[in-house]
Amino acid sequence: MIFQQLQQNIEKLVQQFDTISADRKLQLEKLSAYIQQKYTEKQTPKLIVICTHNSRRSHLGQLWLAAAGDYYKLPKLESFSGGTEATAFHPNAIAAVQRIGFKVEIATEANNPKYAVSWKENQEVYQAFSKRFEDDPNPKEAFSAIMVCTEADEGCPFVPGTDFRIALPFEDPKAFDGTSQEAAKYDERCQQIGTEMLYVLSKVSMS
Repeated sequence: MIFQQLQQNIEKLVQQFDTISADRKLQLEKLSAYIQQKYTEKQTPKLIVICTHNSRRSHLGQLWLAAAGDYYKLPKLESFSGGTEATAFHPNAIAAVQRIGFKVEIATEANNPKYAVSWKENQEVYQAFSKRFEDDPNPKEAFSAIMVCTEADEGCPFVPGTDFRIALPFEDPKAFDGTSQEAAKYDERCQQIGTEMLYVLSKVSMS
């Protein structure tokens, strides 16, 4: 079962689908159709969320896709994250996912630490750390590349191995680091990405 706090917050976000613009929904539904097609073909959808530094938005997107798949009780899907360069999973982004109900514990300390992330009881933890999009454990073929920042979309116009690429840019909360709005803006972005990834998977039907 999904952790209670996260489950309650997911239910709140699902009630906010009407805040997504019509144009944005059309774009999100292209990703839904890709996932639907993979299930129809009896394949496991593989989704890499990509931003420049793999430090904030890409991790948020990956974690929300994973949690949303469990929330909607979809068959296995595999979500990943990566960047055009590797830095570290940013502490402000980690704090935001913890506040909304994910469990995050440090697994390996380093300049680019590894974190054990979970969103439900008795799951195999997801190892979160910054990496380039082509680095292990990310898939090398037959995956969707979800570009969540304009810099990554422009900076890597060709993503080898992808069979579907889509630009879904989000504003970077980094602009508010060290300000009085820091936590609020990270929470806002976390919730926005969560709402949109939940919307994507709400449109996937197994009937």
